[in-house]
Amino acid sequence: MVQVRQKASRRSVSAPGGSDVSPGVGRLSPVGGSSPQTSPDSPLLHDIIGNGKSHLNVIGVGSGAGEIDLEMLSELRLKHPRVTVDNEVVEPSSTELQKYKDLVSQKPGLDYIKYNWNQMTALEFEEQWKVKKMTKKADFIHMIQMLYYVKCPGATMSFFRSLLDKNGKLLIILVSGESGWGKLWRTYKNQLCNSEISQCVTTGDLKSLLDSKGVSYQSYELPSQMDITECFTEGDEKGEMLLDFLTEVMDFSKTASSELKAGVLELLRHPDCSVESNGKVMFNNNLGVIVVDQLT
Repeated sequence: MVQVRQKASRRSVSAPGGSDVSPGVGRLSPVGGSSPQTSPDSPLLHDIIGNGKSHLNVIGVGSGAGEIDLEMLSELRLKHPRVTVDNEVVEPSSTELQKYKDLVSQKPGLDYIKYNWNQMTALEFEEQWKVKKMTKKADFIHMIQMLYYVKCPGATMSFFRSLLDKNGKLLIILVSGESGWGKLWRTYKNQLCNSEISQCVTTGDLKSLLDSKGVSYQSYELPSQMDITECFTEGDEKGEMLLDFLTEVMDFSKTASSELKAGVLELLRHPDCSVESNGKVMFNNNLGVIVVDQLT
């Protein structure tokens, strides 16, 4: 039986060999990887948030160590130099939250941000918010690479959307449904995905949910590729690590059946997942962005 490995967060995950697949946010484009590109239709973050306000209420759900949060807030500050920010940070890991606090203490020029630290899950935050009967509304809520770790992404998305103020935006970044990950998960969901959480959810799943409810949204693709050539060399150490990373299964080559391993390798090389160029197999590592408005 294969053993699923739970990552602490997909917000900033480096594949073996140093290919960083975490999303950047200045133009809602990915950072690192192999020649990631900005979608020509992607908006600048600071152009969809703010609307001339002098104060913004922001909620970061699954903020990790804070690098991406501060990058986004810096982008907003550049566009709106007089803005002040009330920043609710929701992060269950005490280690990650401490890293975030350390980063804030070391980084100059953040005095325009007030931090409210919430060491808890998204569900715990929701329960606390309801118990306290909070009426505060948010101008911007972001969920970057975190909906994999909740039981019901739709319910989580609906709750946080209900907190948006007029013209507020909910930003969600996940693996794209059109990526190699999406094809891999659709094919081997039962063998690779943890059913207790939404480990294999993609933006494709969220779009289907939103469409079924008649909710309007904007979506963007963030093109990125990852070199997985070594996966196809039997016994290659880096290839074994890449297979663990791609399947999120510890020691996949040793624990998976020969049929499952052969099927996964065949699919990873298939044009639905990768392209072959100049002797390299480049995995479709696209992320997807969904921007949702307030409830009406």
